[in-house]
Parts: sequence; C-alpha cells; structure tokens
Amino acid sequence: MCGIIGYVGRRSCPSILLEGLRRLEYRGYDSAGICILNQAGLEIRKRVGRIDAGLGRLCTERPVDGSTGVAHTRWATHGPPSDENSHPHLDQSGRIAVVHNGVIENYQKLRDRLAAGGHQFHSETDTEVLAHLIGVHYDIICRQPSADGLHPLATAVMAALREVIGTYGIGVVCRDHPGVIVGARRGSPLIVGVGEHENFLASDASAIVAHTQQAVYLNDYDVITLTAEDFKIANLGSDTAQAQIQQIEFSADAAEKGAFPHYMLKEIFEQPRTIENALRGRIDREEASAKFGGLNMSLAELRAIDKVVIVACGTSWHAGLVGEYLFEEFAHLPTEVEYASEFRYRNAPLDKHTLALAITQSGETADTLAGLRESRRRGHKVLALCNVVGSTIAREADGGIYLHAGPEIGVASTKAFTAQVTALVLLALLMGRIRMLSAQRGSQILRALEALPGQVESILAKNEAIRQLALKYSKAEDFFFLGRQYNFPVALEGALKLKEISYIHAEGYPAAEMKHGPIAMIDERTPSVFVIPQDGLYEKTLANVAEIQARKGPIIAIATEGDQEIAKKVEDVIRIPPTLECLVPLLAVVPLQLLAYHIAVARGCDVDKPRNLAKSVTVE
Repeated sequence: MCGIIGYVGRRSCPSILLEGLRRLEYRGYDSAGICILNQAGLEIRKRVGRIDAGLGRLCTERPVDGSTGVAHTRWATHGPPSDENSHPHLDQSGRIAVVHNGVIENYQKLRDRLAAGGHQFHSETDTEVLAHLIGVHYDIICRQPSADGLHPLATAVMAALREVIGTYGIGVVCRDHPGVIVGARRGSPLIVGVGEHENFLASDASAIVAHTQQAVYLNDYDVITLTAEDFKIANLGSDTAQAQIQQIEFSADAAEKGAFPHYMLKEIFEQPRTIENALRGRIDREEASAKFGGLNMSLAELRAIDKVVIVACGTSWHAGLVGEYLFEEFAHLPTEVEYASEFRYRNAPLDKHTLALAITQSGETADTLAGLRESRRRGHKVLALCNVVGSTIAREADGGIYLHAGPEIGVASTKAFTAQVTALVLLALLMGRIRMLSAQRGSQILRALEALPGQVESILAKNEAIRQLALKYSKAEDFFFLGRQYNFPVALEGALKLKEISYIHAEGYPAAEMKHGPIAMIDERTPSVFVIPQDGLYEKTLANVAEIQARKGPIIAIATEGDQEIAKKVEDVIRIPPTLECLVPLLAVVPLQLLAYHIAVARGCDVDKPRNLAKSVTVE
C-alpha cells in the first residue's frame, strides 16, 4: 500500500519523481505529494485525487525544481483522503519532511505526548506524528553530535524508530542537508536504485527501472543514507548491515501498457507467455516429473513431508485452493489452505513434518509474511511461490519457486494466478512422483501442461465475443459463480475479479451448495456463471444447472469445446479446449477474467485502479 520514490543526483528531479509516482499509482491513489529540497528549503506540493488530475496539475500550475526530493502516492489508513492528510508531512520546525508507507500502531500515544509538549498537528495521520518525533530527536542530536559516524539525520531517524511500534517504509529529507535522503523499512518494502552520480529510493522496482537496472533490496530495520555518489546502510538491530546489489529482472517496457487500453487487459493477454515462463526449465521428461533449482530441500526431505499448509490472501488464496486438490490427488498429501490473516493469530496444531507454503505475487503481503515467520518460528520448513525477486518473503523463505510472470501492474491479479497454479501443478507433480504417482500419469500431465499456452491463445481469440456477452449482462447487480472440485476455486476467483473491478455483488460457491441457501437469491435478474467442463462430475453439475434454470435464472456456461448438450440448457456458452481435469482452472479462469474486464469497462469503471483497493497489501 502507498508508493514512495526518492531521488538524489545531478538532474532536475520533479519530472523523475512524478513519472515514478505514475508507475507506483497502483499501490494507492487517494492522494499524492512531492517535496523538493532546493535553495528555498523544502518546497511541497500535494493534493487529493489521482496523480495526473491532482498533483500533476498542481505542479504545472506551481512549478518546482531541484535535484533532491521524495514523493508519495497514498492509500489512506489514518485519516480520509484530503490535501491535509496527503504526504509528505513536516516536523514541528518545518525543516524535516517524511513520506511513509505502513502503520504506526502507537501513534496516538506518541501524538498525545508530543502535543503535551506544545507540538501542533495539521493532519489526522500517523505519519505526521513520526515526522515530529524525528524532528525532536534531530534537535537533540544537533546539540549533542553523535560519535557513531552516521549522518545526523540518519541518527535521528534511528532514534525515532526505536520508539515506534508498527510498520514503515519511509523517505526523509531535511533542509539542513541538501543532497541527502534517509530511508528505512520494517514490514513495508523499500529498495535502492543505484545509478551513476545518482541514487533512487522506491517502494517498487517499477518506479526506477527506466533509470537503472541495479537495486539493493533493504531488509527489515535497515536505515539507509543516500547521496548522489554513495549510500550507507545501518541496521537498528545489528552492528552490521549487508548491501547486495542485484539486477532488476524486467525492463521498463515490461511495465508499460503498450497498445492495450489497460494494464489488466495486457496482463490477461500475456498469460500464454507467463505459463510458458513458469514451465521453462522445470519439466523433467526423463523422470516424468518436475525439477526446481530453488527449493533447497532434498528428495528425502520432500518425501518426509506428511502435510502441507498453504498460507495466502485473495487471489493467491484461490490458487492455493487449487493446490489443495493437486497435492491431495497427485501425492495423497493432506493439505489445508489458510487465510494468512487468520493463520497468523491461530495456534493451529501442526506436526513437525508439515510443510508451510506461502503464496504471494508481491512477496511483501503483510499477513502472508507474518504467517511465514510464525511457521519458521515453530520449526517448519517454509517454501514460497513468489513473483518478485528480492522481495521479503522470497528472501525469508527456506526455498521457493519464482513465477517469472513479469511486473503485474493491474490491481486485480490475473497472470499471477495462472502462473501460481502452473507452479503448483509442477510442485504437486514432483511430490506425487516421489511417492505414488505413476510415470505414465506424470507424462500425461506434462504433455497437457505444454499444450496450455496454445490453448489459452485460442480462448483469447474469443475476446470480442466475450465482450459482446459482457455488454448483455453489464447492468446486472448480482452474480453467482459456480463450479465443482477443481473449478470451485475458479468460481471464487471469477466472483472476486468481477466485484473488484465492476463493483457488482458477486459470490462464488460449489455448485451443489446453491440449494443449501443461496438459491433463494436467484431470479431472472441474477445471472449464474457455471464452470462445467466435461469431467467426472459433468452430469452432477448439469443437475445443478437445472435447479437454477427452474427458477428462471439466466446462465452462462464455461464449457468444453464439442459439448452439444450444454447449449440446450443455458442462455450463453463460452467454450474452452479440452484438457485434464486438474488443468481446467488454467483455462476456465481466462474467460472469467475477460468477462469481468469487459463488464467493468462497459460500466465506466477504472479497471486498473478500482476504488478502495491497492495492489500490494503491506499493512494489516
């Protein structure tokens, strides 16, 4: 949540910061602000609303220039969206400015203490309290210079953060120190972009990849001091701090929309390639199995696992539900899928041979990270499925699988889901082959996996037909999405996509559960979307279709090519190629993504930046 970018160097930076904010806007878009450090001191511009209509216009009306600055795009936590609550925030003296991603949990106690000492606040945010606290410590340090060799602003930041409970990714500048930015992180991502005679601070590599491919991913409790020529890292909990420069694995072009009207549509159409990337180098035809380079577990260790607990949120949780079916079918491994936000607070009894599997697109999801840490604390092996190299979860897991899906900018996840499910199929295949899954079955799964990219291409070719179908149903205010077995998670994901971007009330259910209550909602104005491939439960699901049909509910079917029976029973059919039952989710989800996208566009919604949502949930 929230996006931060900072620049220190020789170039004029306002345009660099504004462009960086535009690339970060998917992290939050309630308001935005910029602070430039120049000969006039700290010049701040901030305004509620989207960047181009708010801050961008303000900076055109009141230009500002300088070669050091920080900027922020906000997803509101403490205090509603407003000009006053927009970042950056100043300390009491007006010489220190702070941008912040995260939540200061003890901010009210700190605010009360500072107010009792005469401090006046101009916003409702926890961030302004942190700015004042840094200012207090900076005043003390200026009177009593530190002997630790750190920059005085960094020393003040560290002193303030020792009083803070909560999460933060921050950028701090001070008018007394031109050409210096201090950053720090705990629980909220922050990276350093390393350039020539310039350095960057950002929440996400997408904000800086146009300027540098070299990045340092900060660890929790790291505090970094940036100048144009150098950077220095200290750590609140250690006498030593490590800085490893890594290569950003995607280009600036990969983070652009290209010819597509929205990032979401671009990312839907990228799925044939992302599935290929998730498969590349991981197919072992000789063993009829899968192979991975980063699990960091021997076959004996994998064979010793007797239970899997999957921890995830949102779309990743739905992918995990598909994984549950896969692990149980392929490897006969009991599997549970936990909401990370609940798992972190439960005292679930887990056997010592339980494997924890964290699934996350960003690698920074706060609840999933907490679940990972809780599992490791109990002594369990933790693997991660993650899309972002260098992310916190990728670094803290014992091993894992990178998705290699490229940057996902649209807030509603699409290509990450199919990449996650593809990786889960491969991992379940490996676990099955070292237990009881036959080589013949393994080879069959591999052949079907390799056919998927072409099959997804054939579904994407139906985009215009799906758009026309979306126009037909775009005025509905309630939807049901229904499926059985592997396709129940797909129904949940289809409902989530529709509600996220179109604001239509939508629910996903196992198809047979409709008659246990939800069928009371069915009428001629409430469409139901059935995922009904010709699988082992086809006849059972047809009976569920008949139950909806008898109540005059309109039905859209996601059905197998060549199925003539289904067309007689429903209003509309979207056909997908035949594949193995375990792989249907990878095909069936694509028309559901397109249906949600086109309905949202028809209703005039901003599909890339849906209201109240942000891409990476780094606060609890």
